[in-house]
Amino acid sequence: MTNQALHVARSGLDAQNRRMQVIANNLANVNTTGFKRDRASFETLAYQQVVAAGAPSSAENKYATGLNLGTGVIMTGTERIDTQGSLVTTSNSLDMAIEGSGFFQVQMPDGRTGYTRAGDFSLSADGTIVTGDGLPLQPKIQVPEGATGVTVGADGTVSATVSGQSQPTELGKIETAKFVNPTGLQPLGNNLMGETAASGAPQVGAAGSDGRGTIRSGALESSNVNVVEELVDMIETQRAYEVNSKMIQAADEMMKNANQQI
Repeated sequence: MTNQALHVARSGLDAQNRRMQVIANNLANVNTTGFKRDRASFETLAYQQVVAAGAPSSAENKYATGLNLGTGVIMTGTERIDTQGSLVTTSNSLDMAIEGSGFFQVQMPDGRTGYTRAGDFSLSADGTIVTGDGLPLQPKIQVPEGATGVTVGADGTVSATVSGQSQPTELGKIETAKFVNPTGLQPLGNNLMGETAASGAPQVGAAGSDGRGTIRSGALESSNVNVVEELVDMIETQRAYEVNSKMIQAADEMMKNANQQI
């Protein structure tokens, strides 16, 4: 019994240690543009059935509840909380935020499409709209040299005043992607997400259409991390870790006492 208690307490230590890592990552990214906080999910491990409920306890009676001993806990996954972060005005027309659901699309170095909520874009040497890492926005939009007054509409239409023309010229349209299960996207680092079997295929279209959020130019979406909430979770995790540590100490003392008595 005591050996099983050690195993159960150890599983609790592992689970709380991983939860603390999730909280630490949330707090580390409190100022990351477009970051969405994660929440740890737990499940009980298999139960050891010693006496089945309803089994005969005597010739005439049956056990009402039975005897089932738990074997611990495991962290089964992290759920991304996709609530909208607050919008911060930057007055830079190439800074964009999505109000509502959807992701910007960028082309990764291996040719795959990455998805991001971070809209802090800029221009490359040839005028292509790119991320801070130089990944081009998809579909590719190029601003001609000498163009002024670049604007991005709520539907993603990019316009600019080209030299020699009095009226703004449409340069292209930014399309956003939405997913049936956006929490199923795989985090790839560098503010990027990747498609998975759990997320479903991307549904690409114009911003503001078919449930996709609109684009606000000149603003960035802040992280949705609530520092106070994360600190409360951190204290709770720390206390749970301490309790499991004390359980290991208590079980060890019980084993030591039993060895001394035998």
